[in-house]
Amino acid sequence: MKIIDIQTIAVNLGDMNHIFVRVLTDEHLQGLGEAYRVGPDVAVEQTVHYLKDWLIGEDPTRIEHLWRVMYNGSRFPGGSILNAAISGIEIALWDVKAKAYGVPVYQLLGGRCRDRVRVYRGIGGNTPQQIADDARLAVRQGFTAVKMGPQPPDMAKLPWNRVLRETRERMEAARQAVGEDIDIGLDPHAQIFEPIRALEMAEVVKPFRPMFFEEPLRPENRFAMGELRQKAGIPIATGEMLYTKYEFRDVLAAKAADILQPDLLLCGGLLEAKKIAAMAEAEYLTVAPHNPMGPISTAVSTHFAASTGNFLILEYRMDNSPPSRDLILEPIKLVDGHLEIPETPGLGIELNEKAFAGKGLTKWRRELITHPDGNVAYQ
Repeated sequence: MKIIDIQTIAVNLGDMNHIFVRVLTDEHLQGLGEAYRVGPDVAVEQTVHYLKDWLIGEDPTRIEHLWRVMYNGSRFPGGSILNAAISGIEIALWDVKAKAYGVPVYQLLGGRCRDRVRVYRGIGGNTPQQIADDARLAVRQGFTAVKMGPQPPDMAKLPWNRVLRETRERMEAARQAVGEDIDIGLDPHAQIFEPIRALEMAEVVKPFRPMFFEEPLRPENRFAMGELRQKAGIPIATGEMLYTKYEFRDVLAAKAADILQPDLLLCGGLLEAKKIAAMAEAEYLTVAPHNPMGPISTAVSTHFAASTGNFLILEYRMDNSPPSRDLILEPIKLVDGHLEIPETPGLGIELNEKAFAGKGLTKWRRELITHPDGNVAYQ
């Protein structure tokens, strides 16, 4: 079996850009993947086409070899654009290989070590009451865990003491709404620059027993994150902006996290995520993949979770509701806050291409956040 083409399907149905990748073979098998939208989305799509020329005529089942062709062959260590493109292709290769053998992807990764995959839903709201209402809705929907931004809106424009006070109010409202047995993850979205302020926020939320404190600092300085972890007294999670085993190795060396959060559409793909998880397991750490992109990401993350012993929990975007639902023919089933593991060959998910007519990529960028003096804050 040989690769005869690699195609991209770039689409936006109203919420975000998606760069789907399709690997075609001379035996009429096709594999589906997705590359993360890192910002310059057209650049990610074009990088997939650039790498395609290296892979035409190759055996798609030689996944480790082809990953090295793309990554090692690029010579300079890749950034987010290259690794997103590699990830999208690599995931599609797993879909092809599993279909060729007539098994679900997880069977090629050692088989299932669990029977279902626990997920959490993000909750939101500008006020503590809105946070509480959405949290209660998530529990009624069957979720046993949620994630929220602990800080108030427009944090960069507020006095820091007010930020801490309103953080406490939001966290208290969420905990009272769901009770003591529902896990609450916290994500400040890497918007805190100073480690001492991150520590102050950790002390405010600590009495409410968060499941994790995700990216309380920017990820560039692993050692600053490590020092914060030693003082915070709550689980620190990080990894959504990182890629390959090499960057995660730096996190481990700095003892900077309790929970690693690789995104399989960015970190280098499925096998790279398995390697990251193995490194974490040796340090007694768990993994909770970043998964904000929708049903293709959910599918590959589900196979990863099914076959990974130190998996903790998976982010989930309500793939059974529009617009994510419109991307695919049939979503993975969500039952009582857990995903059922697909048993069909490959990833077990297919695109709904009829919905894509006239829907291409859109230009976007994050809206700038500024401090009261006009200085640009972290987004």
